[in-house]
Amino acid sequence: QVQLVESGGGLVQTGGTLRLSCAASKSILSYSTMAWYRQAPGKQRELVAATTGTGRTSYADSVKGRFTISRDNAKNTLYLQMNALKPDDTAVYYCYAYSIPNTYWGQGTQVTVSS
Repeated sequence: QVQLVESGGGLVQTGGTLRLSCAASKSILSYSTMAWYRQAPGKQRELVAATTGTGRTSYADSVKGRFTISRDNAKNTLYLQMNALKPDDTAVYYCYAYSIPNTYWGQGTQVTVSS
């Protein structure tokens, strides 16, 4: 069974940085798309950033210029570098992977940004 395990969340002050990691139990080359989603209390889960196997990336408008998604195929790991964090970035962050026809989710990691 495929597993995605996130790490790197925590408590940080406004303007701080965090790097999230998502370790996969199998080669991430098999995933056509990997992404980070987040869900804040009382809100719907939203797409933060995504990357394809060809290296294309996309970002939510709210994080453009601050967050960077990347993948290390050799380590089977997806990353999310988060800079200039804001209180509105507070949420549980989830790793997502898609390999036709299946989707996979991690268990989530909490990110809290204090003002």
